Amino acid sequence: MNEPAIGIIGGSGLYQIEGFEHAREVRVETPFGMPSDAIMEGDFHGRRVCFLPRHGRGHRILPTELNHRANLWALRSLNVRWIVAFTAVGSLREDFRPRDLVLPDQFYDRTSRRDQHTFFGEGIVAHVAFGDPLSKPLRAILREVISELGVPFHFGGTYVNMDGPAFSTRAESEINRKLGCDLVGMTNVPEAKLAREAEIALATVAMVTDYDCWKQEEEPVTAEMVLGHLLHNAETAKRVIAAVLPRIPRLPDWPEHRALDHAIFTDRALWPEQTVRRLEPILQRFRRPMDGV
Repeated sequence: MNEPAIGIIGGSGLYQIEGFEHAREVRVETPFGMPSDAIMEGDFHGRRVCFLPRHGRGHRILPTELNHRANLWALRSLNVRWIVAFTAVGSLREDFRPRDLVLPDQFYDRTSRRDQHTFFGEGIVAHVAFGDPLSKPLRAILREVISELGVPFHFGGTYVNMDGPAFSTRAESEINRKLGCDLVGMTNVPEAKLAREAEIALATVAMVTDYDCWKQEEEPVTAEMVLGHLLHNAETAKRVIAAVLPRIPRLPDWPEHRALDHAIFTDRALWPEQTVRRLEPILQRFRRPMDGV
């Protein structure tokens, strides 16, 4: 298998990154369907990198249409062991301003398709630990890098994941603030859950585009308002990517890389062969020598 790779998931406004060497497009067919787009694989700043635009190039896929399982399965099948996920968010705090970056450390899940946010089921039950949903070592590296770049950023915060695609009502925005949430987005929690099950270390770089609609003296968020901030944030994201890649270790030996050690409840002798085959990239280290799958 290829050396462990670093995955980059591009959020709104970040559909491609320049500078790949030996680049090739990889189209991965998964047991869960097709990913959002072809994955761009290549060498970037001395590391093997796999880039996936979350919404497809040209922004063609709604948040509720995203096939998160296909996206994460495809990346894991390419031996991605770290992911930096960029995502556009609304701010629920005065001091988290448009164009600031935030490295959140917690999630609040208000999505409605949770049955599609796990790889397990169909005969194999797993419950991964998710108290700290984002990789602490990767967040620490990102914090160091972004500090050196001089980009306004905040370390820590709770991201609430709504379904969308409409932006929040004022009532929803106020309730999320009263719940203690700091950011609102539409995509990142399912990615983090699936990355943990796939034993991938994932950290989020949230890029603030607006104040949602709670801030009465501000205009309610609109797509037009968001666009200018998206373009600026995409350029910032590219700087972060170039700086962070050389600092990520080459050996996947963080706690996230063994997240399934005590998570699988089903006795190995009872695992259905069809389910084992479907989850091959995720369960490969658990295979017994006599397994023919």
